[in-house]
Amino acid sequence: MFFASDNWAGAADPIAESLSRHAKGMSPAYGTSDLDQRLEQRFNDLFETELEVFFVGTGTAANSLALSAVNRPGGFVLCHRDAHLIEDECGAPEFFTSGARLAPVSGDLGRICPRALQKQLRRFDPNFVHHGQPMAVSITQATEVGTVYNVDQLKEISGIVHDHKLPLHMDGARFANALVHLDLTPAEMTWKAGVDVLSFGGTKNGCWCAEAIIFFRPELAKQMPFIRKRAAQLFSKTRFIAAQFHAYLDDDLWLGLARHANRMASRLADGIEKSSAAELAWQNETNEVFVVMEKSRAESLQAAGARFYPWPTPNDSTTDPPEGHAMYRFVTSFCTDPAEIDQFLGLLG
Repeated sequence: MFFASDNWAGAADPIAESLSRHAKGMSPAYGTSDLDQRLEQRFNDLFETELEVFFVGTGTAANSLALSAVNRPGGFVLCHRDAHLIEDECGAPEFFTSGARLAPVSGDLGRICPRALQKQLRRFDPNFVHHGQPMAVSITQATEVGTVYNVDQLKEISGIVHDHKLPLHMDGARFANALVHLDLTPAEMTWKAGVDVLSFGGTKNGCWCAEAIIFFRPELAKQMPFIRKRAAQLFSKTRFIAAQFHAYLDDDLWLGLARHANRMASRLADGIEKSSAAELAWQNETNEVFVVMEKSRAESLQAAGARFYPWPTPNDSTTDPPEGHAMYRFVTSFCTDPAEIDQFLGLLG
């Protein structure tokens, strides 16, 4: 009963097989192989536009280096106050941007509130040097609490961002889960809605170690080759990232994996709604389910072999769990077995 994180899941079989197949023989290094070049074209085709794509090994690297490319002196990145970027990157964005800061923006259920964003941006007077200057806005899709921005919400945020002549970055660690929930194309959920830079995640959805930084405005990527090299993210054997992504995209494997993860989360959420021992903190939209239950019940479930984590109440929440209760996060993945969910629900009662 593994619901701790989709990072616990291994690699999907086609991806592992692709890694093994491309491990044989010689291949040009540093992204110059035919395999790498074909993959870059596949991303152009996937997103229906000419773009610049850079492969890296971790989501932290993808987010931090993407923001480094749009850095400004005294720069601020505005992001949701509960975003992974500000809460769980151990200062990597600040480090790789050589000192840019992260400014939190409020919003319900992980989504930036447009009014709050406008208010934060108005704090910065371009003629007042002491405050610094905004350099980007970053949103998370799916959010840190498993919700998503719909197209209208994306366009509203991007309109505000572009009115201030800033780039909009999307942290897409769970990009595929959000995409299949909204039933959109990759283009519709990114550049057509105003996204300028995307951290495209594969690791949480069946890859071994594969992330990409995608620039829909190629002029923003001019310094990226040097930024990636300096950050030790230019792997010599890039064919192993390319091999993963080729298998990931083949026959829409990535979408099928995400659909399964989301279905398993819905199955879990439906069972919890029927239980008297726990309740949903809010309705899930992707592969994360947030639950309120008694701490003693959670401890007994964990003792019985269920793996899940306690989770802090979102900063913008107006209520806390009752006395003796806490919030917990459950995450399903591409390899979650329905039997695991049924076993857990049987224990929950």
